[in-house]
Amino acid sequence: MTTGYIFDLDGTVYLSNQVIDGAKDTIEYIRTQGDKVVFLSNNSVYSREEYVNKLKSMDITVTLDEIINSSYVVAKYLKNNMLPGEKVWVLGELALLKELELHQIPLTHDPENANYVIISWDRDFTYHKLLQVYKAWQAGAKLFATNPDRTCPTDVGQIPDCGAIIGAIEGATGEKIDAVIGKPSRFMAEAAVNQLQLTYDQCFMIGDRIETDIKMGFEVGMKTIMVLSGITNEKMLKNSPFKPTYTLKSIKEVPTIMKQLMS
Repeated sequence: MTTGYIFDLDGTVYLSNQVIDGAKDTIEYIRTQGDKVVFLSNNSVYSREEYVNKLKSMDITVTLDEIINSSYVVAKYLKNNMLPGEKVWVLGELALLKELELHQIPLTHDPENANYVIISWDRDFTYHKLLQVYKAWQAGAKLFATNPDRTCPTDVGQIPDCGAIIGAIEGATGEKIDAVIGKPSRFMAEAAVNQLQLTYDQCFMIGDRIETDIKMGFEVGMKTIMVLSGITNEKMLKNSPFKPTYTLKSIKEVPTIMKQLMS
């Protein structure tokens, strides 16, 4: 029976531009067993094409169809759910805007004319942008986020991510945002299994973050593998209600689990 392996990227396959030891060999081993791979990232600041090029620079062979990030899933969601005449205002970077334009999502430069605000990681976030979101919210716009990650792991430590921006917005409005489209939402889980053409119970979710990667896999019935190469450490894992099926030091050890399952 074919198995699907859904890999997070940041903190799981690489840290910044440093590939994690064993990532290439693990992914190649999975493919040689006739199993399927997809890469699932909450990071919206890079396009899917940029992810393909980044992985190829690390000598990891991947196709565009095997890359799913939160920008892509947000664009698909809006394409399927927006009503005629509705418009979107974006708090985010160029890759997100390009993905929305690629899916022909109607955008507006006027936040008070928006039906949806898409909140994502914006490394140029300012008070003015916070005010723009606040104005859109006052005018009745729905506030959707690409992802809830408070920080992003890098090779020099963690840096603030979209969750920090969500915190500022919720602090201003006094309300929770309307929805998160990225992990741990079912939208991302569905996108991954649909690409693999498998069911949830045929898939492993492999990631470094307990509250997104493992939570998502746990809630939809996937088997889960926590790697301790990124955000989550053993203390965090011990205190979490979401327990992974397996806990490994890194992606390098995934073939060991596969061999155990085959024996």
